[in-house]
Amino acid sequence: MKGIIFNLLEDVVHSNFGPDAWDDMIESAKVSGVYTSLGNYPHGELLALIDEFSARHASSRDELLVWFGRHAIPLLAERYGDFFTAHERLKPFLLTLNDVIHSEVRKLYPGGEPPVFLFESPADDDDAELLIRYRSRRMLCKLAEGFTLGAADYFGEKVTIEQTRCMLDGEDECRLLCSFAQ
Repeated sequence: MKGIIFNLLEDVVHSNFGPDAWDDMIESAKVSGVYTSLGNYPHGELLALIDEFSARHASSRDELLVWFGRHAIPLLAERYGDFFTAHERLKPFLLTLNDVIHSEVRKLYPGGEPPVFLFESPADDDDAELLIRYRSRRMLCKLAEGFTLGAADYFGEKVTIEQTRCMLDGEDECRLLCSFAQ
């Protein structure tokens, strides 16, 4: 996993709970704690940090992955504004994840393995829903859900997400049905 994800987690924790919270998480989780944006790190370290954070805040891993993703989007929009400003709405932005955003991620961060997303609109010409099919060996679908919610916040839209399948339950992919408020 690329270090930028760890950097985002550090920034989100710092801004919400202060630098001591991050230092305490690093120490308690017994991880290296030194993450460069271009470095590659085991995704287990991210989960160890999230689990440590979970224990401190009486929230589940899933809740904290969603929280982290949602709060990381403003930082990503600040750092990589062109990805966001090219769109006026959430759905067109989401549809660029594979072809534009993750293709650029691979250029900026060689060795990165971003997840793969497949998209389906459940009804013809229906802007009200989008089915996101998520595939990643890391199985961080809740982080993807949080990023989606954060992107909705960025675009000033409301989205509800129903997860209909999950790799953590033995499925071959996760399915996130996004319903956009009209």
